[in-house]
Amino acid sequence: MIDNPWFYAVAVPAVLMTGISKGGFAGGLGLLAVPLLSLTINPVQAAGIMLPILIAMDVFGVWAYRKIFDKRNLMMLLPGAVIGIGIGGLTAGIVHEHAVKLVVGLVTVAFALYWYAPKGEKPAQRGWIPGTLCGASAGFTSFVSHAGGPPFQMHMLPQRLDKTLYVGTSVMFFAALNFIKTLPYALLGQLNFGNLTTALILIPLAPIGVLLGIRLHKIIPEKPFYRICYAMVLIVGIKLLWDAIADLT
Repeated sequence: MIDNPWFYAVAVPAVLMTGISKGGFAGGLGLLAVPLLSLTINPVQAAGIMLPILIAMDVFGVWAYRKIFDKRNLMMLLPGAVIGIGIGGLTAGIVHEHAVKLVVGLVTVAFALYWYAPKGEKPAQRGWIPGTLCGASAGFTSFVSHAGGPPFQMHMLPQRLDKTLYVGTSVMFFAALNFIKTLPYALLGQLNFGNLTTALILIPLAPIGVLLGIRLHKIIPEKPFYRICYAMVLIVGIKLLWDAIADLT
């Protein structure tokens, strides 16, 4: 179990922000957890600690949005996500984390800037091939550092769904991913006694963050909701790029 007080000084806000994101407010916040924890511990250990906490949050999120999600989008995304998780498990230890951060950061920033560019108001349609590719990217990056949000958002946000339908689909998608990831994480030794004990200490924060996110989701109107989501996506992308460049230098 980690007993470094600086770890908990970072972990408490990181877990709360992740819960708020899981609850349906400012989806980009969830991507910051592993980078924040990585300020005090190894990124691989950070991912291992976060997985049980994410699963605990998923329980509350799935219950809250159990009747509101888009089945068609899930059917497009999940097969590719399983493939992406499989690739992540098979290449663990080969692919460097800073390379993943660099790619995800570039795609995230480009995607967020594209949203702010002038364009028509007609919602974009999404097909099975783009859905599978985005799902695979989300599965792989989610396996590496729980950073599957940007590929998922690339598929979902341009459709401009009702905000609650969008959040419900996100909750169901990542709940499925986190459940699938438990087996390869366990096989790779990331769910060891120390990581699980540390996660257990932080898990009581999970419902607090999720319930706060659900509350904020209900009171924030749809247009500001999407502006906040894209702003957070941009901030997270810049943070990932900064970390990747720092790792390379």
